[in-house]
Amino acid sequence: MNISTKFYAALLALVFLSACAPEVGSDAWCKQMEEKPKGDWTVNEAADYAKHCVFK
Repeated sequence: MNISTKFYAALLALVFLSACAPEVGSDAWCKQMEEKPKGDWTVNEAADYAKHCVFK
């Protein structure tokens, strides 16, 4: 495989994997964050959770 084929394969995989996550601030995302252990949250996730799920 040449470099352009590898690049397009990686890009396609990235598109498919990124489409699986719910949009930040949606009800599905809030529910997913509630189920995730608080110790595994990033600072940005905690801020987004507070902004979109707690202070609606």
